Amino acid sequence: MEKEPNKNRRNKWMPLINIPVQMGIIIFLFSYFGTWLDENHPSPKVYYNTIFVMLGVGLALYNVIRQVNDINKTK
Repeated sequence: MEKEPNKNRRNKWMPLINIPVQMGIIIFLFSYFGTWLDENHPSPKVYYNTIFVMLGVGLALYNVIRQVNDINKTK
């Protein structure tokens, strides 16, 4: 009977395995869009790629924090 709580405890952390993939995809897409904007709308003062990479990192971190909080709520 004691094995079941350990099994549930391990299974609740399984969704965290795909977090690096999610973060990589989000940051890549924002970077790709920023690069596309830099190439198609050149401007000497605005760096779209840098802005969108920072937005992508922020969104990816928000997604990680949200997922971890959801896992902790189902405890």
